Amino acid sequence: MTKDHYISKDLRSGIISGLPIVFGYFPVAMAFGLLAKNTQVSLRDSSLFSLFVFAGASQFMALDLIQAGITAGNIILATFLLNLRHLMMSASLSVRLKEIKKYWLVFIAFGVTDETFSVTSLGNRNLSVPFLLALHGVSYASWVLGTIAGYLLGAILPVTVQSSLGIGLYALFVALLVPEIKKSIPVLFLSLFSGIVYAVISYFRLVPASWSLVITIIVASLAGVLLIKEEATEI
Repeated sequence: MTKDHYISKDLRSGIISGLPIVFGYFPVAMAFGLLAKNTQVSLRDSSLFSLFVFAGASQFMALDLIQAGITAGNIILATFLLNLRHLMMSASLSVRLKEIKKYWLVFIAFGVTDETFSVTSLGNRNLSVPFLLALHGVSYASWVLGTIAGYLLGAILPVTVQSSLGIGLYALFVALLVPEIKKSIPVLFLSLFSGIVYAVISYFRLVPASWSLVITIIVASLAGVLLIKEEATEI
């Protein structure tokens, strides 16, 4: 088979793998767009949020901080702390991308989110540049387009629909996690372990709230290294 055939196959596989993320991202991004409008953020700035930040939790947090009158410097710092988990994800992913040309890493790194990382890390699949660009590309497009749609059209939706838009992201996590839990006891253990660690940290307020998720990810990642043995796949 030709090289073009493999590229086409990987692109198609990346798009198909990204469809569950698209269905989860679009309604949540609509919720963000609607909330941004209600927070008096302009359409331009709301769109730029999603175009350049592309981090759902951070964007929602930023809107809360803007509404509370927090300064830009503190918002940037809080966003940085919340997104520290992406360093762990990128480090884990880089082990499987040793042979990739470095100029592709910028584009691939930008598309790493909780959901795209789950797709690439859970399951034994070959990771190629076309696959990753397609997976990240459809996810990114759905988030940006969803933000714009929510800003422009969200207000005309029934109130019950508006209030339910944010549930999509939780449904997406369940859809990604359950199939892997069925195939792997260690994944089930890590899921429960992560939830317990986060609940304990949050309940007893062992660290500032912005660090709770970061600490949980670090602890769960270390546990995952010990429990899940996976050989690095060359590109």
